[in-house]
Amino acid sequence: MRPETGMDLLETLRSAARPLEGGRADFDALLDRIGNSRFVFLGEASHGSHEFYRTRAEITRRLISEKGFHAVAVEGDWPSAYRVNRFVKGNDAIEDAEEALSEFRRFPTWMWRNADVLDFVGWLRESNAGRAPSERTGFYGLDLYSMHESIAAVLEHLDSTDREAAERARKRYSCFDHFGGDPQAYGYAAAAGMTESCEDAVVAQLTELRQRTLSSALARNEETFSAEQNARLVRNAEEYYRAMFRGRVSSWNLRDRHMFETLEALERYLGAPRTAPRIVVWAHNSHVGDARATQMGQSGELNIGQLARERWGREVTLVGFTTHHGTVMAASEWDAPAERKRVRPSAPRSYEALFHAVGIERFFLDVSGNRDVAAALREARLERAIGVIYRPETEMESHYFFAQLSEQFDAVIHYDVTRAVEPLERFAPVPAGELPETYPSGV
Repeated sequence: MRPETGMDLLETLRSAARPLEGGRADFDALLDRIGNSRFVFLGEASHGSHEFYRTRAEITRRLISEKGFHAVAVEGDWPSAYRVNRFVKGNDAIEDAEEALSEFRRFPTWMWRNADVLDFVGWLRESNAGRAPSERTGFYGLDLYSMHESIAAVLEHLDSTDREAAERARKRYSCFDHFGGDPQAYGYAAAAGMTESCEDAVVAQLTELRQRTLSSALARNEETFSAEQNARLVRNAEEYYRAMFRGRVSSWNLRDRHMFETLEALERYLGAPRTAPRIVVWAHNSHVGDARATQMGQSGELNIGQLARERWGREVTLVGFTTHHGTVMAASEWDAPAERKRVRPSAPRSYEALFHAVGIERFFLDVSGNRDVAAALREARLERAIGVIYRPETEMESHYFFAQLSEQFDAVIHYDVTRAVEPLERFAPVPAGELPETYPSGV
C-alpha cells in the first residue's frame, strides 16, 4: 500500500492524536499502551528541554505508583547515580536532593543537575519513605564515562571489606597510572601499540570480584552489587577508550552494549527476591529508538532500545519525544558554558514538521498499537536529535538523520514548543582524567 500523503495523512494523525491538556488523565492512554511491559524506555529529542524531563518524571511517577516499577535507570554514570540511589532509599547522611545529585560534576552538568530531576529525586525519596526497604524504587546509572570514579568506588568497597583484595585491585588498576589519569591518552597509546593494554588487568579484577560475590554471604547486598557494576564499568570503559580511535560506530556500539549489559545485570539483581522486575529507562531518543529503523542502524550502529527488543520482545515499550521549535539548554562546543539556545523550526520533510502540521500543540500518539498510524509513519523521513551540543548553523548536517518512526518507537509524545531546562548551575569543569558525558557523539 502506498503511504498516505497530504491531507489524508494529517487527518489520520489528527484522529489518533490524544491532546495533552495538563491533567492527570493525559497519560492514561500511554499507561494502557504500556500494559504489562516490564521495560519502558522514555526518550528525549534533546538533553536540555524542560518538557521532556518533566513529562518523563510525570510518567515515571505513575509507573511507580500504579504499576509497581522497581527502578529508574538513566543515561548517566553508575557511581554518580548510585549516590542518588542511596538518598532516595533513605540514606540520612545525604542532606537533600541537591546534595544527592552533587556527583554529577562532569560536563554537561545540566543533564542531571536541573530543576526537573531535582523535583523527581525529592518525590522519589518521599514515595519510598512509606515502603519497606526491600520495596523501595532505586535510581541507577547505565553509562560508562566514569572509569576513574568507578576505580575509586571499587577500592573503597574492598578497603572496607577485604584489605588484601583491595591491594590486589590497586596493583591491577595501577596500569593506568602512567597516563596521569587521562583515559583518552591511555586509549590512544594502547590502540597505537605504544603501550601494553590494561585489558588483562581489568578483566582479572572483575573476575575476582564476581567470584568473591558468588562465594560471599553478602551476595545480595546492594553495596556488593554496586562494586561489581563499577568493576564491570572499568573493564568496558578500558575497551571503549581503545575503540574510540577505531571510529564512531565501534565506540558507539561498545557504549550501548555496556548500557544494555548494565540493564540486564540490574534486572537479574532486582529479580532475585521477586519475579519479573519492572524498570523504566531515561535516555536520548538516539539510544531508545530501535536503531534498525534508522540511518544509524544502516551504517552498523546498534542501541539499547534495539538490544532490549531483541532480548525481551513484547515486554518492552519504546517512547520517543519530538518538538518543532523553542529553546534548549546546550553548549556550542565541548566543556563550554551552558547556553539557552533557540531551536530552529523543524526542517521540511521531517517528522517534527509533520507533527507541527497536525495542529495540536501537545499530543500523545500510539504508533505500534494503531495500524493506520503505523502505516502512515513507515515512510522514511528526517528526524532531529539535539545532544549536549547544538549548532543551529549546521543543523541539517549535525542534528538530522533518516528514520522510519513506526518501526523505531511504539509511541511518541510531541510538544510543538519546548523550553530549556533550568540547570542548578551553568558550568562546571571536567574533573581531571574524565571525559564529558556523551563524548564524543553528543547523545
